[in-house]
Amino acid sequence: MKRAAAMAFVVLASVSCGTTRAPATAGSSSQVPAPAQEMADTATPTATPSPTGPPKFSAEVTRVSRDRLPYSWRPGCPVHYRDLRLITMSYWGFDDKPHTGEMVVRKTVTDDVVTVFRKLYDWRWPIKQMKLVDAYKADDYASIDANNTSAFNCRKATGSSNWSNHAYGEAIDLNPLQNPYVTADGGTAHENAKKYTERPMKGKGVINPGDKVVKAFAQVGWEWGGYWSGTKDLQHFSKGGG
Repeated sequence: MKRAAAMAFVVLASVSCGTTRAPATAGSSSQVPAPAQEMADTATPTATPSPTGPPKFSAEVTRVSRDRLPYSWRPGCPVHYRDLRLITMSYWGFDDKPHTGEMVVRKTVTDDVVTVFRKLYDWRWPIKQMKLVDAYKADDYASIDANNTSAFNCRKATGSSNWSNHAYGEAIDLNPLQNPYVTADGGTAHENAKKYTERPMKGKGVINPGDKVVKAFAQVGWEWGGYWSGTKDLQHFSKGGG
């Protein structure tokens, strides 16, 4: 009897102290959650907004009305105002910001002008301002003194009785303060431009021989006044020269 009782006790002890674990059922609280880092790795990334750049170059070519040219055109000019076009286009300012300016040229050269000024804008090449010369009552001296980039103006060539290429709408004066008209002896009529008479020189809006601005105009058949012998017109670009 004692031996049987002892055997029964051993069996009961092994059942109560067993290490076998029952399988967990679905939804059981015994499931182990995924590590925090693993959960973070599967999270949807947050998009970072990119900064907005300056607007792309734009140019609009339209007919120009007579009332937009109250001073720069008159009967007897070599080109009728109906053969001129107004270009409203982007330019990069001296303040490192985009601006919109206006320029009047002959209708036959609008593609040339837009091609070049698109390049200048894309290069961020600075232009001080771009207004019709009528803003200065077609006074060439006043427009230049204000460092105004302009094109058409029905006037005679400097020191000549012949029409300027500006009178045909086929010439542009670009940043005339930084790129003055320089006489053969090195002088200039504009006091505020005297420090810019030498070439080559560094500076914002300055044009130098062989630089990319000169080449851009040359690619559309325009010549630079900086290559003239004797007197040099550093601001001046014209279709076919002159």
